[in-house]
Amino acid sequence: MTRLLFMGPPGAGKGTQATLLAEKLGIPQISTGDIFRANVSEGTELGVLAKAYMDKGEYVPDEVTNAMVRDRLGQDDARNGFLLDGYPRTVDQVHTLDGILDELGESLDAVVELVVEREELITRLLKRAETSGRTDDTEDVIRHRQEVYEAQTSPLLAVYADRGLLVKVDGFGDIDEVQNRILAALPQAG
Repeated sequence: MTRLLFMGPPGAGKGTQATLLAEKLGIPQISTGDIFRANVSEGTELGVLAKAYMDKGEYVPDEVTNAMVRDRLGQDDARNGFLLDGYPRTVDQVHTLDGILDELGESLDAVVELVVEREELITRLLKRAETSGRTDDTEDVIRHRQEVYEAQTSPLLAVYADRGLLVKVDGFGDIDEVQNRILAALPQAG
């Protein structure tokens, strides 16, 4: 059983690595974005509630996000493990996740943080903005997003480091190199 949490700044390749690792380990990748989209498209009570906030361009409140995560982690395909991507984002959500996992009689095996130097991240994101035609991804906006990520996630990383769960992995290099580093760093695989 593998229960992982993936963290990393915008541009670190977190989504790509999470997808590959989940496939390799045969566990579902659970991202809050996917959960929101699934609940909205299925018209669930939580989805209707989330859509009302999303349509106004507002953040979906923690209570709604937490309820969706609780529901998703309780589904059959997550019983033998999962890879959480994009949740938790706050220390309060860390404690909520602890409670959800306690209810399920489970705990996290590791928290993987992809580490990439800020200037490399900015270069990657500027290149991505150029190729995708995203004019809103200016260097100032990208730098601000990096600062926001660091400010919001450093308290979470500290919590998981204190628990001995944090595994830092160098996210610089090609996709296979980084994937191999992640696999080598995981407690079960190392």
